[in-house]
Amino acid sequence: MIVLGIESSCDETAAAIVKDGTNILSSIIATQIDVHHKYGGVVPELASRMHIEAITPVVDEAIKKANIRLEDIDAVVATRGPGLIGALLVGFNFAKSFAWARRLPFAGVNHLEAHIYSLFLSDPKPKFPFIALVVSGGHTNIYHVTSYDHFELMGQTRDDAAGEAFDKVAKMLGLGYPGGPIIECLAKTKNPANIAFPRTLLEKGSFDFSFSGLKSSVARYIHDNQIATKDEKAQIASSFQEAVIDVLSKKLIFAAQDKSCRHIGISGGVSANKTFVKKLTQKAKSEKIEVFAPHAELCGDNAAMIAARGYTMVQQGQLCLLEHDVFSRTKIN
Repeated sequence: MIVLGIESSCDETAAAIVKDGTNILSSIIATQIDVHHKYGGVVPELASRMHIEAITPVVDEAIKKANIRLEDIDAVVATRGPGLIGALLVGFNFAKSFAWARRLPFAGVNHLEAHIYSLFLSDPKPKFPFIALVVSGGHTNIYHVTSYDHFELMGQTRDDAAGEAFDKVAKMLGLGYPGGPIIECLAKTKNPANIAFPRTLLEKGSFDFSFSGLKSSVARYIHDNQIATKDEKAQIASSFQEAVIDVLSKKLIFAAQDKSCRHIGISGGVSANKTFVKKLTQKAKSEKIEVFAPHAELCGDNAAMIAARGYTMVQQGQLCLLEHDVFSRTKIN
């Protein structure tokens, strides 16, 4: 089965052609980073307009690169939520219209489930059951994954997502957007132990996260010490990143031990942080736990993961009707 997947939940317009749920024939992404950079974050109205401009060329390019004809497409799937409503509507309605016009099955995909599916598009793959972390600018959630369709939410952020904290700290330091890659690059030059930023673990036994206290602590440090030089900013970046990694790692290993899992999978934009992957892998190895992460091009928002998840939904008859709509927030099963 050849599936056309479309993703437009935030600031990337993406389309992909995936065969039989795992074989990526093409994956095209049009990013809006240059548009949102000067604002220090995504502007929803601008994002929606950019999606409208990009959606047709991106889909055309995905079909061309996959070297298939329109007649070869067996199903169409698109992100239904969560995400920015205006942005979601562009991709979802385009895909719905495409499917209706060609009388193809159409499914609306949960963006968070799709991020977990990105782990199945890379080798090696985690084995069921495993602990999954979806960590990005909008989400920091831990799941116990027991099958391709069962994701038990164990914990989530109570305030800022980890990726959002990276972006906000980068903005405080005047480093630009997106903050994650910039902070990771700067952090390499300094010893993270030089500043003791707090690690918020919440109440005993909780798998939830909270990064607002850490963010506030960084803001106070910048204000109190009148941070201005590149070296000073690099030190803050290093110590801040280490605090986030410590919390994520402890919660993930705790969750794996609680569920007697030997595999941890991390996905979402922050999983592209090589420092995080390396340190989590080292800490997990001492507990005889293996860590898995998607290939770099599958860490952020992409349509290949949407197509992969949509493939299983189409196979199981979990289809959308014309009257179905997008959603901004939800929990996966």
